[in-house]
Amino acid sequence: MTTSSYNEFGWRDAQPMFYHKLLGKYIERLLPTDGSPILDVGCGNGYFANYLAGKGYCVYGIDASEQGIAIANRMKGGGNSNRFFVCDVTSGELPPELRGIPFKTVISMEVIEHLYQPRAFVLFIRSILEASGGGQFIVTTPYHGYLKNLTIALANKMDYHLSALWEGGHIKFWSRRTLAILLREAGYHHLVFTGAGRIPYLWRHMVFSARV
Repeated sequence: MTTSSYNEFGWRDAQPMFYHKLLGKYIERLLPTDGSPILDVGCGNGYFANYLAGKGYCVYGIDASEQGIAIANRMKGGGNSNRFFVCDVTSGELPPELRGIPFKTVISMEVIEHLYQPRAFVLFIRSILEASGGGQFIVTTPYHGYLKNLTIALANKMDYHLSALWEGGHIKFWSRRTLAILLREAGYHHLVFTGAGRIPYLWRHMVFSARV
């Protein structure tokens, strides 16, 4: 997520990723209905943010990918053009255009598993919400737990799952426990966990909602 060392993801179009449809419904259930601004951190090509904008939400997005941000601004979902900005989250600062906007909700979909410094990331999110008097952080990431990891190992799929040959791939493999520890250490409270996809304890992803 840093612009200094960031390698472009390779966004080519505005099409959704496989996880957008799976996770979108879980995130929508948690969103405010009062029209308050929402920030999508790590918005990629802007698909989900523009989808929400088309449903009437006030959404902005940031990402390290210049290609992704260019695509996001071209989509113009619900008049949402020019609400997406390139941002190095390790700087600890929002782009000037977004400073002062009272974000009461921050979402981050399938980002934290790619980060070398997840603690700095969640602290950055906390600072955004604190500047608005508090609010909600919704974060998703692939789920890992004992039964799922055992199943993957028994199926001889560990090499594929850990994806060591994937350039720019996942470098953190979060469990419900480790992600909860990260959020609590960073000062979040009222954590709510939801497993998404497949059957319980073999979930494909997880959704955490936490408050500041």
